[in-house]
Amino acid sequence: MGSRGAGARGRAGAGVTIRRAVARDAKRISRMVRGSGAYEGLYASAVDGYRVGPDYVEAHRVFVAVDDERDGRLLGFYSLVVDPPELDLMFVADQEQGAGIGRLLMEHMREEARRAGLARVRVVSHPPAAGFYRSMGARPGGTEPANPPGVRWERPVFVIDVAEE
Repeated sequence: MGSRGAGARGRAGAGVTIRRAVARDAKRISRMVRGSGAYEGLYASAVDGYRVGPDYVEAHRVFVAVDDERDGRLLGFYSLVVDPPELDLMFVADQEQGAGIGRLLMEHMREEARRAGLARVRVVSHPPAAGFYRSMGARPGGTEPANPPGVRWERPVFVIDVAEE
């Protein structure tokens, strides 16, 4: 299953496909997480050595956005856990930030959550991503406490309503 979409700045009309991830995508997904500019400095400990394995990809609803025009280059991905409903991971390649890939992934995630019969999805956000989730219509849902040693800061929690309006 794939969906095509056009993003904002510079991606309109570009060949972007969102498809279910497969085990062989795990290494590329892990590299994207560990190399994310959003996790430099203060936040580096959260992704230091982080690995998304093939077993994780097969056990969860992981979807990748790929560029059809550049050999399937990974533009971003998300992971939806159904029980309990949570957007576990969502990353967009640093060079694609602001190009609409995150919006495409969120729209796809909402559709996938509806297909799974979910009414809402919880997100424990990386603090710098909070504005993005707000712009996507997520409601504040509290705060997740720090979880040292990897995560030494509180994180905002959001709720994304996915039921049909």
